[in-house]
Amino acid sequence: MQLTDKVIIITGGCQGLGRSMAEYFAARGARLALVDLNQEKLDQAVAACKTHGVEARAYLCSVADEEQVNHMVAQVAEDFGAIHGLINNAGILRDGLLVKVKDGQMTKMSLAQWQAVIDVNLTGVFLCTREVAAKMIELGNNGAIINISSISRAGNIGQTNYSAAKAGVAAATVTWAKELARYGIRVAGIAPGFIETEMTLGMKPEALEKMTAGIPLKRMGKPEEIAHSAAYIFENDYYTGRILEMDGGLRV
Repeated sequence: MQLTDKVIIITGGCQGLGRSMAEYFAARGARLALVDLNQEKLDQAVAACKTHGVEARAYLCSVADEEQVNHMVAQVAEDFGAIHGLINNAGILRDGLLVKVKDGQMTKMSLAQWQAVIDVNLTGVFLCTREVAAKMIELGNNGAIINISSISRAGNIGQTNYSAAKAGVAAATVTWAKELARYGIRVAGIAPGFIETEMTLGMKPEALEKMTAGIPLKRMGKPEEIAHSAAYIFENDYYTGRILEMDGGLRV
């Protein structure tokens, strides 16, 4: 599938990987529906996409809210007249150890920490995929859905909630690829390792150095490298049901 004139929804589209993918796709002629919760940053991302001469629109929506997702997808279909793809990129972190004892005091990961991450990072992917797939079938649009998983899906200390959600996303990706192929909809995933985003660049220099030392390529990935991977999946019509690992060789 060529990206020119294709309508792509990107959740978490106002910053970080989402905005990088949006601008990368805009440069290739895609029409973009950017979904997030920050109107100001959404407007900035939309404006950046429009500099490439393409149509781009902003949609305020919590991906964890079923009613909001249903309305957003219906509105995108009405505004653009078609939907050819979705990138489930929205995600949050609420890191913490399951149980921690320090100076004789015990703390635990709260149910709120667990539920918030599961709601956005897993349930949000389910809701958006379900509604977009249904709308694509209704409109007779072939295309692809990309889910952003993570290297942490294999388990990462301090990320019980995040790892569980990203493992669930990876498993759902394979399931949906099998279920939706009959409708001309491919489903695939990307599992980034450590990427240069606002979050990682805000870390202390010594922490960054320790983190990158364990990566065989000795550097973090760049957002545009993830965007390039997403474009590859959209453009390769035989790629489905797989998770593309983009981690610099960290998991071998």
